[in-house]
Amino acid sequence: MGKVLFNGQDLGTLSDNQIGFMRQHIGIVFQDHKILNDRNVLQNVILPLRIIGYPPRKAEERARIAIEKVGLKGRELDDPVTLSGGEQQRLCIARAVVHQPGLLIADEPSANLDRAYALDIMELFKTFHEAGTTVIVAAHDETLMADYGHRILRLSKGRLA
Repeated sequence: MGKVLFNGQDLGTLSDNQIGFMRQHIGIVFQDHKILNDRNVLQNVILPLRIIGYPPRKAEERARIAIEKVGLKGRELDDPVTLSGGEQQRLCIARAVVHQPGLLIADEPSANLDRAYALDIMELFKTFHEAGTTVIVAAHDETLMADYGHRILRLSKGRLA
């Protein structure tokens, strides 16, 4: 067995408090979105900032920037159920990057999207990477991943192949 190090920390040895602090440096895009349908787009993106203690005005400002960055400007007050699948994925990406994490992990971000939307999502990840964020994408679509020329790691039976 190996170790997983993040920012020089062995993640296997962190206390609960340290794990909470570490989460502030990681953004996660879930395959099944994890959207809160009782909140609008803006409120969904603000929530992680409020949880980590951002003042309301600053949180809203940061959320609006993230929403614009993912191409949802003008949809801030919309209910998530009115968004297309690709737009919902963009909402999840905005929520994952609003706190400017050093690491972005995306689990099958293009699984339920058509090819054009999948390419758009990958372009978003590319811009975050170019801005200094480490991006890890778990995907079954190797052709989509190969188009970006970055290292591809394969898992087979729970092990790196």
